[in-house]
Amino acid sequence: MPDLKPMPDLPVALTIAGSDSGAGAGIQADLLTFSAHGVFGTTAITCLTAQNPSGVSGVQATPAAFVTEQCFQIYKYFKPKALKTGMLLDVEIVAAVADFIREAKIPSVVDPVMVATSGATLLSPDAISAMKSMLLPLATLVTPNLDEATILLGEKALGGQRCEIEALALAAKYKVPFLLKGGHANGDQLIDVLAWPNGATVVLTAQRAQGVDTHGSGCTLSAAITAQLALGQPLKEAVILAHAYLQQAIHNPLRVAGLRCIRHH
Repeated sequence: MPDLKPMPDLPVALTIAGSDSGAGAGIQADLLTFSAHGVFGTTAITCLTAQNPSGVSGVQATPAAFVTEQCFQIYKYFKPKALKTGMLLDVEIVAAVADFIREAKIPSVVDPVMVATSGATLLSPDAISAMKSMLLPLATLVTPNLDEATILLGEKALGGQRCEIEALALAAKYKVPFLLKGGHANGDQLIDVLAWPNGATVVLTAQRAQGVDTHGSGCTLSAAITAQLALGQPLKEAVILAHAYLQQAIHNPLRVAGLRCIRHH
């Protein structure tokens, strides 16, 4: 018999997000990403979706009080080192999650899921207002794409050569660090910018992958950052390592049911 040595406790991360029945995004992508980083993943499910890569046919919200109950059950037993938020759906859930983060004081990556790839708005105006006023000020990092940045800035976010200016404007407005994701900009060179309210920035570049379905890339990136924070990395290093992980996952895709999609190593 091999001499098996006891393993140290794995660090724990929490994802507060929706379920993607097609498994490309949401809690399914988050758990795969946590596992790939050697982090134990826990969940508080905010909603169920009925979807596949062709589209979403239904969404069923979790009552806000039950989202809170899930969060505190995880917090009391597992003491997660970091958490991320994804699709929060309505104002009551946004408020409940903000209350939990304020009480638990866990480093929090907020992926402000507001706009679907189709362009459909996923949060009501009052939920967006609640996110701006209640949730974003508590974040360790906020990770909007350009469509979400447009809503948060109140003007069109273009990315590309303007990405650094726009990321700094977001960090100054909300007084927390922002990672502005530039994948929706034109061109094959993609620019993401990490910006702090003090004016510091880190610019991250990548080449666009052709013929790969990148559904879930935002979830994967925010989950990878959360995993790195749970492992004890400072924010700058966590973002750099997570960005590299996502690029590897995109440029080495899986083939599933005819799709080339993100590989979680």
